[in-house]
Amino acid sequence: MNIMMLLEMTSGTFPDRVAFVDGSSGARLTYSELFEAAGRRAAAIQASGSNRVGMLDVSSLATPLSLFSSGWAGIPYAPINYRLTNDEIKALLARITPAYLVTDDARVGELGALDDVSAMTKDQFLDTGAFGEEVADAWNMDPEEVAVLLFTSGTTGAPKAAVLRHKHLVSYILTSVEFASADEDDAALVCVPPYHIAGIAAVLSSVYSGRRVVQLPNFTAEAWIDLARTEKITTAFVVPTMLARVVEALEGESDAGMPHLASVSYGGGKMPLSVIERAMQLFPNTDFTNAYGLTETSSTITVLGPDEHRAAADSDDEVIRRRLVSVGQALPGVEIEIRDDDGKVMGAGERGEIYVRGEQVSGEYEGRGKVTDNEGWFPTRDAGSMDPEGYLFLEGRADDVIVRGGENMSPGEIEDVLLEHDAVGDAAVVGIPDEQWGEGVAAAIRLKDDKSAEVAELQNWVKNNMRSSRVPQVIEFWDELPYNETGKLLRRVVKAKLSGDE
Repeated sequence: MNIMMLLEMTSGTFPDRVAFVDGSSGARLTYSELFEAAGRRAAAIQASGSNRVGMLDVSSLATPLSLFSSGWAGIPYAPINYRLTNDEIKALLARITPAYLVTDDARVGELGALDDVSAMTKDQFLDTGAFGEEVADAWNMDPEEVAVLLFTSGTTGAPKAAVLRHKHLVSYILTSVEFASADEDDAALVCVPPYHIAGIAAVLSSVYSGRRVVQLPNFTAEAWIDLARTEKITTAFVVPTMLARVVEALEGESDAGMPHLASVSYGGGKMPLSVIERAMQLFPNTDFTNAYGLTETSSTITVLGPDEHRAAADSDDEVIRRRLVSVGQALPGVEIEIRDDDGKVMGAGERGEIYVRGEQVSGEYEGRGKVTDNEGWFPTRDAGSMDPEGYLFLEGRADDVIVRGGENMSPGEIEDVLLEHDAVGDAAVVGIPDEQWGEGVAAAIRLKDDKSAEVAELQNWVKNNMRSSRVPQVIEFWDELPYNETGKLLRRVVKAKLSGDE
């Protein structure tokens, strides 16, 4: 198995169908063009003597081409976060050399001068005339070969390079996507960056289904709405913060005016109940799917599907209704357990660390090897719980728990209550040092436009809906909360600022 197999199958079935559209320039690649270009680029990559293919830029037509070219050439694809500093980028490049690097115009001169880095711009990489007619030999079908190296966005220390082998990625696609299932008019709007597992999964899943992918390199709610309408997008991939911004941008509208938008998949963070409820009102004919996964699991491991969204939204049963903020149930072939600090498997409703195993689970890092246990279980470091029917509820990172006077508190529970207040647009809750209790509760709040609230008002709101020990003793109002580009809250930044360490 090789990820190239996915493209070859679709190229043979839909050769003239548009595969990718650059949302900024309008440039397009058909499936046959992408397949043929991948073969020629693979030959050039092999001739360069490189051991990795690096991508350092926003999403463009060069993104899928570099991914499949590396698969054909038989070397790992290693996208790099273009938002990092030059020193951080150079440090990561040093870990993948000798490297064949695709980047932007501004960086190619500087980075191309580095030892063992062959750099070219994305325009050069896309230029058909720059490559001869030579096509690389048939790709290696060994499923154990490394397909992708993804640098994690760890909070401390140097980023780890997660290893995803062809068998992991192909297993995920074959168990979650039906081949050639997309109609010719189906189009996916993708706005997650190329160095994130969600971006890679969106490329592979769309290719295998035969869908047209429209790329939005730099997300704004207004650009997303405009592109969704003009390209008649049928499916979209977003993170919760993106969907929240889209919902806010449509404030005052009774309907989003996108009858063609058949499905929206979201994931990468916790979805506030108020956001998904409003989104379902604005997009009444759209199927919503919540997908939870990690880099180390080759993307999605649980799904809350459209029918479950509607059943939860329409139910008067609080147990069923609560599932609207869950991430659903495990995919076929995936097993999930909740464990305490001693490794004991927890029962329904009990909070602990999420463990996962399955064919798509890698749990491997370059230079460190496997971190799965002897039975193949991977510790996600995410905290959560499951209800009796196996619906998984995320409760932040395992390390984010607030310990106040010996009582463990989930920041997510307090955030959920704050977000139910009609003036609160976003909330982040963290623990701060407290001499008496060990940790106290603090919150950063972003108010909705044209809304106001007082500190005491929000404290009383929490007190009336939760135990008094969970009332934030410190509340600050911020214009924006800090998120990374994939929608994950930078909780450490919030904690540092509210603790006075910044």
